[in-house]
Amino acid sequence: MDPESTSLQWIDTHCHLDAREFAPDRDAVVARARAAGVTMQVIPAVAPGNFDAVRELAHRHGLAYALGIHPLCVGAAADEDLDRLVQALEAHQGDPRLVAVGEIGVDLFVPGLVAIRPRQERFYREQLRIARRFGLPVLVHVRRSADVVLAGLRRIEVAGGIAHAFNGSDQQAGHFVERGFRLGFGGSVTFETAHQIRRIATSAPASALVLETDSPDIPPHWLYRTAAERAAQSPPLPQARNEPGEVAGIARSLAALRGVSLAELAVLTRANAIAVMPRLAEL
Repeated sequence: MDPESTSLQWIDTHCHLDAREFAPDRDAVVARARAAGVTMQVIPAVAPGNFDAVRELAHRHGLAYALGIHPLCVGAAADEDLDRLVQALEAHQGDPRLVAVGEIGVDLFVPGLVAIRPRQERFYREQLRIARRFGLPVLVHVRRSADVVLAGLRRIEVAGGIAHAFNGSDQQAGHFVERGFRLGFGGSVTFETAHQIRRIATSAPASALVLETDSPDIPPHWLYRTAAERAAQSPPLPQARNEPGEVAGIARSLAALRGVSLAELAVLTRANAIAVMPRLAEL
């Protein structure tokens, strides 16, 4: 573990700590993150069924959370789930640990989701309206959908947010930044073959950068195993689990790309996260 990075304070702006992959050792995961200097995590919900779970985890561990309906969950969602989101936000609007509406957005990568694109877009737009009503920023899912997500933001202005796991073009990055959004960089930026993401991570305004893991998903290169590598073991190895503590390592990659010190990046990304999710300042 790098002594310099662990002496700094990092924020993981997107971590699914409630995921079943963390069930065996969730407390230890949080402890390891704190040992790595990750003093704050934002835990986004994906559906009404885990609204209580993310809130309880945030309070138990001194973290933050967001409430929303993920595009991957829209197919199974009922229209009434939008009402449940409103009810939950009304019930907890005074909770300082509730920092955003999310994870929301559109996914045009998964074939089954492309088929229900109109429903995805409707849920996305309605959740933007809900976020605007409560004055909260949004955590948006933009997998192959940056233009669609941006179109929604042009129609329905919200109090900023984060383009989570940003993977779009330079032009799309610029449009998000113009609307007061930050760009979330995680494990993908650690891969030397991720040329476009690394280029944007280098050229984006310093004020646009925030760090995230999306754990247990999107592992950095030092955790990633190809399907062939996993199958070569007997029994086959599972994919490596990402954790919020990996933010410090991701930060080293980003700092190297931009030619800045870890200390400078820690101060910068923390300030950016607080600027876009102001309630973090009180936590």
